[in-house]
Amino acid sequence: MKPEILVLVPIYAPTLAQLEREYTVHKLWTAPDAGVYLKERCAGVRGVVTTGLAGCGREVVDALPRLEIITSFGSPRRNLAFEAAAQRGIVVTHTPDSITDTVADLAVGLLIAVMRRICESDRYVRAGKWPDGPFPPGRDLSGKTCGIVGLGKIGRSVASRLEVFGMSVCYQGPSRKANATWPYHADLEAIARESDCLVVTCALTEQTRGMIDARILEALGPDGYLVNVARGAIVDERALVSALKNRKIAGAGLDVFWNEPRAPAELMTLDNAVLLPHIGSTTLEIREERGRKVLANLGACFAGRVVPNPVTRPNNLD
Repeated sequence: MKPEILVLVPIYAPTLAQLEREYTVHKLWTAPDAGVYLKERCAGVRGVVTTGLAGCGREVVDALPRLEIITSFGSPRRNLAFEAAAQRGIVVTHTPDSITDTVADLAVGLLIAVMRRICESDRYVRAGKWPDGPFPPGRDLSGKTCGIVGLGKIGRSVASRLEVFGMSVCYQGPSRKANATWPYHADLEAIARESDCLVVTCALTEQTRGMIDARILEALGPDGYLVNVARGAIVDERALVSALKNRKIAGAGLDVFWNEPRAPAELMTLDNAVLLPHIGSTTLEIREERGRKVLANLGACFAGRVVPNPVTRPNNLD
């Protein structure tokens, strides 16, 4: 008999189709009552497939007496019951991949979109307004200064890309990077004042939560732009909405929000905000790579082999 697995939420369709060929798949998201479904249909489940956003709570772990493995399509966060899994010897796996270039590409794309007003001008043409007059101008990237908040791998990749566009780059973080040649600012407000735009690529920690607040946006100024491809909670959303509405900054490009998958309704009414549904790592290539690793982790576990991608703690960006 095929091993039974439980998929908690919809995942990349080709991966789900392959899982259905190799296993008996239970789909929790289709159940009217998840608790009843777990109790009545899932006693034989040996593996759980989830995503970083969906996680896997202790109530799921406790409801599955034969569970051997939880595999995450992406990076597990704090909403995955690591402690409960460890107590029962349940393996937790993830799908490590290189999203550095993919996220950096999107950050640059967001910056271009908001500074050149690409989304606004698209709506302008679609609304039939072009015959009434020319669209207002955007801003050049060349000659401007971009402050990178958090010079990790993604921050460095963004910086190198922006230099190609003729931008000057500086960075801010808890400490100076020994092998970085760009100017360093320890003070976030200082780099905001010096920069024409800020790109947020740092990790979410207790120190960075909400640190892009009204004071920092005020320092960025009415000609400044903000791009966030890190985590929504790094930016004070209320302060950002106010700054955009009152033109205290020129615009913002956001791929992440506080309460995903919901973005603030007020942001949706603002033309000077470009909003994306957290697609920083959403490419076909990465989805296929993650799918292969989910299948490999499950296959190894059920064959009694060491899983290739074990993980023992949440992703540090959450």
